[in-house]
Amino acid sequence: MANHISSEANKNGGSFTLIDERTGKHYQRPLLHGTLGPPAIDIRSFYGSAEVLTFDPGFTSTASCKSAITFIDGEKGILLYRGYPIQQLATHSDYMEVCYLLLYGELPSSEEKAEFERDIKRHTLLHDQLMLFFRGFTRKSHPMAIMVGVVGALSAFYHDDMDITDPEQRMLAAYRIIAKMPTIGAYAYRYAMGWPLVYPQNRLNYAENLLYLTFSNPTEEYQLNPVLVKALDRILILHADHEQNASTSTVRLAGSSGANPFACIAAGIASLWGPSHGGANEAVLKMLMEIGHKSRIPEYIARAKDKNDPFRLMGFGHRVYKHYDPRAEIMRQTCYEVLEALGRRDDPLLELAMELERIALQDEYFIERKLYPNVDFYTGIVLRAMGFPTNMFTVLFAIGRTVGWVAHWKEMVSDPSTKIGRPRQIYVGHPPREYLPMDQRPSPGRRTWSRYWGDGENPV
Repeated sequence: MANHISSEANKNGGSFTLIDERTGKHYQRPLLHGTLGPPAIDIRSFYGSAEVLTFDPGFTSTASCKSAITFIDGEKGILLYRGYPIQQLATHSDYMEVCYLLLYGELPSSEEKAEFERDIKRHTLLHDQLMLFFRGFTRKSHPMAIMVGVVGALSAFYHDDMDITDPEQRMLAAYRIIAKMPTIGAYAYRYAMGWPLVYPQNRLNYAENLLYLTFSNPTEEYQLNPVLVKALDRILILHADHEQNASTSTVRLAGSSGANPFACIAAGIASLWGPSHGGANEAVLKMLMEIGHKSRIPEYIARAKDKNDPFRLMGFGHRVYKHYDPRAEIMRQTCYEVLEALGRRDDPLLELAMELERIALQDEYFIERKLYPNVDFYTGIVLRAMGFPTNMFTVLFAIGRTVGWVAHWKEMVSDPSTKIGRPRQIYVGHPPREYLPMDQRPSPGRRTWSRYWGDGENPV
């Protein structure tokens, strides 16, 4: 089927008309307008009337919901949380204030913020029975694997008394998960290291507590570096939300069935773990270590341009931003501040990253494709300097993003127009065929994976 699309949009709404060239039939669909951004064609009843599906792999041209939380303009490099530019929030705010903003829609007064922080701190501890759950993992387990399991297990502790139709209970679930994520993430690290688990300190703020939970020694007083605290707080702000990305969409899709919110967040963590999503900052650091020296940059630039070479410059370009990632500039400055505070301004990894950025931004190949450094390009350098191992980078991303996941989950559950997610497909398999007895089936050749399971393999 071929379609013509004619625009009849106007300031009052407007519509699009699709013409089926097979029949000449016209289908007029209304336009939906948001506060900012392009309009959307409302196709909710299109399949029922036209009996055709729309095809959009990756949903890059599909609005899956209406949301008032975050706005991105990738062409202009704009990121807004509830209307506030990310640059202003990262400069003047702190993570707890941003959490309040994302959950409630407005910035808090001093009294509201103090009460919010007190309420969050009431939920930082984990149930003692849950503490035993960590021992079920091997010491070599990736911290993200532990987080998926432990956060999912929270649904067993907060299930029978969880009524997601009650706004107060939804907010209580939000407070619980935001408060417990630093404890869970830090414990995943400490467990792998063989260190004793320490209790949260509610006298500390959110970022301070995260550093304390991760690195403190129970036999010594832990000294907090205010520059590192501010840097970590800023990293959490920059990662707090990013519209309908893969992990947020996963949380929404899981939540659309009415699933327990802790299980929904666990699904989001699993999605974030992928190297194409939250694992990018870890990949950037590994790439810089592979390059090793500034003299080798031209070689790797050439490899990045070669379509037949699997090497890619990690940390450049973004699926949404076709301009400089607004978070990258903030992270770049934070990188300098952290290395200066630690006496490592001449860090060879930073020098390598700066030279790589300079050369790439002067190369026509990257300029034409608008492959600018993104936030992940600098985050790994900062976190490494602060003492975090690479397998903790995505854990910190997940801790910061939790409030965004929860805010979207709350928004979705409270929206009366929400329906359980059910994407359609274009079926490309066999047409109907008859079942054949085993002795009549042709042999298509070996199709099993048994070659990986030789004699004597450990069955576990």
